[in-house]
Amino acid sequence: MQHKEGYVNHSLEHGIATIEFFHPSSNSLPAAILNDLAKTINDIGINDRVKVIVLKSGGDKVFCSGASFDELIAINTMEEGTKFFSGFAHVINAMRRCHKLIIARVQGKAVGGGVGLIAAADYAIATDAAAVKLSELAVGIGPFVVGPAVEKKVGPSAFAQLAIDATEWRSAEWAKRNRLFAEVYSTSQEMDDAVARLADKLAHSSPEAMAELKKIFWKGTEEWDKLLVERAAISGRLVLSDFTRNAINKFKKKD
Repeated sequence: MQHKEGYVNHSLEHGIATIEFFHPSSNSLPAAILNDLAKTINDIGINDRVKVIVLKSGGDKVFCSGASFDELIAINTMEEGTKFFSGFAHVINAMRRCHKLIIARVQGKAVGGGVGLIAAADYAIATDAAAVKLSELAVGIGPFVVGPAVEKKVGPSAFAQLAIDATEWRSAEWAKRNRLFAEVYSTSQEMDDAVARLADKLAHSSPEAMAELKKIFWKGTEEWDKLLVERAAISGRLVLSDFTRNAINKFKKKD
């Protein structure tokens, strides 16, 4: 799915579906990319030819810089804000409900919603350049929508560290110690080899067994269809504040 800026593409080979998203602004996530990601994951999740999914982003630097500042600053009503942040809710819920196991390939830094994507994957393989940060509080919002997925993966204490100290990067090793990453490698080639090895193993594993495992992994999250949209409404209200608008404008000037 091509856009004026960015894309969501997917391919299928030997039972391994690869979903790749890209945006020229450090792989940020505008509404169109979020919508396409959710739709692609939902569609692939019901394709019997797919045994496992690899989620990746384009380029060799940033994995994902989170919400699009251009779209955030253009929000004028709470309804518009809720709709935008619900895009993150729809992607996380699509990943959660998908019957296939999802491997995240994380080649570089991840911010905000990008950390949420990693947390919503079932297994994440990264390079040591893949530092993470939940920057939302620094712009007056808070990681409300991605928070449940991140907290589920890393636990309440590590989630609080990320959410409260919103301007500090946490290293890939920190992310591995706190279970956000399953494996970390020093080079992209080593990471890609590890992703390929695991994806191939899973492509030859029992689809029924993997689907049952996925249910166990996500047990207790059935209310997220409602919860994450409620969280989106909180962000949709806060994004209208003068604090947030001023903070986003300051960040945009730095860019």
